[in-house]
Amino acid sequence: MTSFARNQWYVAAYGAEIGRELFGRTVCGEPILLWRTEAGEVTAMAGRCVHRRFPLSEKPSRLDGDRVVCGYHGFTYGADGVCVSVPGQQRVPRTARLASYAVKEQDSFVWVWIGDREAADESRIPRAPWLNSPAYTVVCGMEPLAARYGLLVDNLLDLSHETYLHGGYIGTPEVAETPIATEVDEGAGIVRVSRHMDDAACPPFYSESTGIDGRISRRQDIEYHAPCLYLLHSRIAPTGTPGPDADGTDPHAFHVEVVYAITPETENTTHDFWAVARDFALDDQKVSDFLAENNRTVVLQDVVALDTLEQVIAREPEGTQELSINIDTGGLAARRILARLLAESAATPAAQPTR
Repeated sequence: MTSFARNQWYVAAYGAEIGRELFGRTVCGEPILLWRTEAGEVTAMAGRCVHRRFPLSEKPSRLDGDRVVCGYHGFTYGADGVCVSVPGQQRVPRTARLASYAVKEQDSFVWVWIGDREAADESRIPRAPWLNSPAYTVVCGMEPLAARYGLLVDNLLDLSHETYLHGGYIGTPEVAETPIATEVDEGAGIVRVSRHMDDAACPPFYSESTGIDGRISRRQDIEYHAPCLYLLHSRIAPTGTPGPDADGTDPHAFHVEVVYAITPETENTTHDFWAVARDFALDDQKVSDFLAENNRTVVLQDVVALDTLEQVIAREPEGTQELSINIDTGGLAARRILARLLAESAATPAAQPTR
């Protein structure tokens, strides 16, 4: 049985990755072909030719207007995935069509619906509006993870590991020492984990980017929208700085919105999309370069740890127990929600992503 929840939206790419070149990415075990039509719209279809399964993202496959031409035998497909031409005959077999996917470009991401296309509801896509807001400057990237996506969910919902794994970058002793508050909306599939530190050391990630010299008030407010999107609302200000004003504005602090799209590639590999949006030093390229380099370093530290953990789990006997403590409350709630989504997916009859 697959470990992917279907009838869900997943991030397949950044919008900037998709153009007039055929682009392939595997999502939930399904090879998907993405490209932009001449009108600029993103389209998504199955990534293997129906004839001999040649990957359509590989050269010499190509676009001819808004048609995809397989580089192996020339099978040609329209933007809807229907084959319109085959070599050596006029009649096109009725079954010569590729599955097409519901797709939505939003907040710099390209989302694809994995499951029954008739059930695709764009209103269910969680938002990350900072990623294309003029009030923020964004750095972003994507790292391949040789580990199951649930391990990354666990990792991101327990930020106490920053103290130990990311010391010298974003971790300080206060992160591990400060208790968390957890809220769970089972119906909506959202887990919230908050950690507020009134007097904490300022890690280099923030001291170098904001110019703060001294101790800080630091808030980490997490929202995890199962199965794919993780948001970390980070507020940083010198200790003793006033809080938000009565109208909800917060001019006395620096704000960083950290976004992760956690997309399963296969049972044991994951696409780790990351982005850091800030509301300060908007035009300072040195700050952008610093945050991009340092956040990628932090992400790669997680990658190394989780790749190692995946290998350990793969060698352990089935049913090996683990110990959980208070800091795991959010991660355990996320596991319950993912298990429910998976059970609901398994109970739903299999459906093709195209009509």
